[in-house]
This record gives sequence, structure tokens and C-alpha cells, in this order.
Amino acid sequence: MKKLIKHISNEISNDIDSYNNYLVKSLNSKVNLINKILKYVIKMKGKQFRPILCLLSSRLNGEPNNETYLSASTVEILHVATLLHDDVIDESNVRRGWPTINNIWKSKLAILIGDYMFSRSLNNISNLNNIEHIKILADISQRLSEGEILQIENSINKNMSEEVYFKMISDKTASLISASCKLGYISNSADDKKVNIENFGEYLGIAYQLKDDLFDVLGKLKDTGKPSSLDLKKNMLTLPYIHILNKVSSRKRKNIISSLKYLTKRNDFKQIKNLIYESGGVKFTEQKIKEFSSKAFDELDCFKESKYKDLLIKTIEFNIDRKF
Repeated sequence: MKKLIKHISNEISNDIDSYNNYLVKSLNSKVNLINKILKYVIKMKGKQFRPILCLLSSRLNGEPNNETYLSASTVEILHVATLLHDDVIDESNVRRGWPTINNIWKSKLAILIGDYMFSRSLNNISNLNNIEHIKILADISQRLSEGEILQIENSINKNMSEEVYFKMISDKTASLISASCKLGYISNSADDKKVNIENFGEYLGIAYQLKDDLFDVLGKLKDTGKPSSLDLKKNMLTLPYIHILNKVSSRKRKNIISSLKYLTKRNDFKQIKNLIYESGGVKFTEQKIKEFSSKAFDELDCFKESKYKDLLIKTIEFNIDRKF
């Protein structure tokens, strides 16, 4: 899995170097503490999945330019800002195997650094002086917030339908991945295929979040960089659980919820895994990953054959092949 994303990165290494230069410049501040914390943030950066998608999408119909690199840095800044806020909301102490900002510098600074990064993303996109880019960023900023609040709202009553769940992950995850692809593509092309690349990102984003849901149920800290069953500990329902709860009677649902709470308190993750497997939650989620991955693949049919189209296809394979 890591080899595949490294291969994709190596194929566009010059583009990534240019993007990283824009990223560092975009985050620079006159306040020393901000620079100190952001230096740590950059050090713990992940796969850079969204900037890679932005850069690859731009190469479907040309070469990356200043607009592309600015867009790629903007989506990554916005993504990391949401993670900083997420870690505070979830009271997370570890991300990507590193101590979180709120763990080291406390929640107040983590929130403020997240806010600073949001402001830098707005400043970045305003420099393009392009109303379409600004509207895309405004829309996804709204959807990211709505998705998070929708999740919190439904965690209270534990009665989320699959329809609401897919709306939630479309907003909180897929929207930014979709925007990454669209911003990259329109940085050097204005044709109607921008709808296809936007849809590609949406479907890939949903499949990506579904895989993360399985990681939360089945993964280990050393592999995922996050503790197991973190969503469950925070009363956050994900598809493997929702599928189980929505196909049983209300009495059975209460019994399952009680069992999950009891097992979580005991940190008995083996029993939780067994329950999810035996009830069909894992199999159903895996089927949905395949379904949305196939939709993402179909959206690329309209683009001419190229190395960069092949690399976008590999991003689908990368997500499918991510191991627990």
C-alpha cells in the first residue's frame, strides 16, 4: 500500500516539490509560536492524498501551473485545519502515530492554529482572483462543517439511517477530495469534463471514508496511527454499525448498543470485531467500497489514455488495497 502511493508520488515528484514550496510559503507567519507549531504539523504530514489528486487532475489536460500549486496547497491547508479541530472535538491524543497538537500544546492553541490555517486557505484562494475557485472553497467549507455537526447530532440519538450517513461522509470527507480534483482540473482546462473529475473525487472520497470506517473497527494503532474503535468510544456511528442496527428490531438494537458500550469500556476489541464480522457489517461495508470505487473508475472513461489517468486509477487501487 505504502509502495503504491510512493510510486504515484515519485511519478510527479517535481510537481510535489513545487507544491511543497507553495505550502511552506502559504503557512509562514510573523508569529514565532505559529511557525513552531506549523513546523511540527508539516513534519507529521500524511500521504498528501488530496494535493496528489489535485496535481494528477491538472495533468489530464495539460501541465500544472501556479494556479494548480496554489490550489493543491490550499486543499491541504484546509484539510489539516479540519483535522486539528477534529482532534480537539474527539479529544484525540494520537494522529498518524504522532502526538496531536492538542496533546502537546492543549486544545485552545490547536483550535487557534486550525483557525489560522482556515484563514490562510482563504487568503490563498483569493489570490487567484477567480470566482469559481472561491465558490468551490466556500461550498466545501460549509459542507465540512455541516458534515461534522450532522455526525454529532446523530451520535446523540444513535439512530442514523444509511441515507443520512452517506450524506454526512459526502460532506465531511468526499467534498474536499472532490474539490481537490476539480480545482486541479480547472486550473488549466475549462471543458465540461470538470463534472466527471468532480464526480470521480466524490465517489473516491466516499470509498475512502468507508475504508477508514473499517480501519476504526479492525485496525491497530501501529498500522493506522490511531487507536482502535475511536469512533465507537466517542459514540460516533459508522456504516459497519449502522448496517447492523438498522436491520434488527428495536429491542435487538438496544441489546447490541449495550453490548458495544460494555465491550468498549472493557477495551475488548476482539469481541467487537467478532460481533461486526458475524453480523455482516464488515462484508456490507466492503461491498459498498467496491461499488463506489467502480463508480469512480467509470468517471475516468471520458479522459484520453495517459500516464496520469493510469495514476488516478491507481489512487482507487491504493484505497482498495489499504490494509488493516
